[in-house]
Amino acid sequence: MLSVENISKSFTIHHLGQTRSAISGINLHVAKGEFLGIVGKSGSGKSTILKSIYGTYKPEDGAIIYDAKDEGPVNMLEMADHDLIRLRKTEIGYVSQFLKVMPRTTSLELVTQSLLEMGEDAEAARQQAEAALRHFDIPESLWDNYPNTFSGGEKLRLNIARATVKSPRLLLLDEPTASLDNDSKLKVRDAIAKLKADGTTLIGIFHDLEFMEGLCDRVYDMANGKVGRM
Repeated sequence: MLSVENISKSFTIHHLGQTRSAISGINLHVAKGEFLGIVGKSGSGKSTILKSIYGTYKPEDGAIIYDAKDEGPVNMLEMADHDLIRLRKTEIGYVSQFLKVMPRTTSLELVTQSLLEMGEDAEAARQQAEAALRHFDIPESLWDNYPNTFSGGEKLRLNIARATVKSPRLLLLDEPTASLDNDSKLKVRDAIAKLKADGTTLIGIFHDLEFMEGLCDRVYDMANGKVGRM
């Protein structure tokens, strides 16, 4: 499903006149339906890997080969922006710790829009969006509210609802349980387990190793650059 081949990414700090390496020579291979976990200390480059796959960052070297549904294997680092955006809308989901949304868009509209992008019928999209918001304990009183008024935990649960409701072929998870209580974590785990059972391929970063137990098929350790069994 996905091959990350020898990618490297650095960042220039202009006011210091410095260039610092974030990741170097990263190689990952994830089979269809597999869940790969990524572990490592803060600042080791875990999020940089996910953002490089999603296209938020562009590595200087290497290739990221994704087996797209219609096109087959494509190098995501060579794709035109509009083709990459289309893949994000229809095949690849991303959950971060932070919620970035268009202003004056309600929580229900955001989740519904995710399904409309997949070609879902308007009424069916709304029903599925409502079910997703209920699952992740977003109170109905907040469905017509703007997410900038939400707490950190509510924003994260909304972010997860938007990504998982689409049942993407590939889902990238960057600390999806960072600010959640235990009950909310269990709901996230249930959603992830269902997606995996239905064939979604997943790559996830977690500090909570207990949460990963029984979910991940393999784990990539940033400390030694190797993939091993959990």
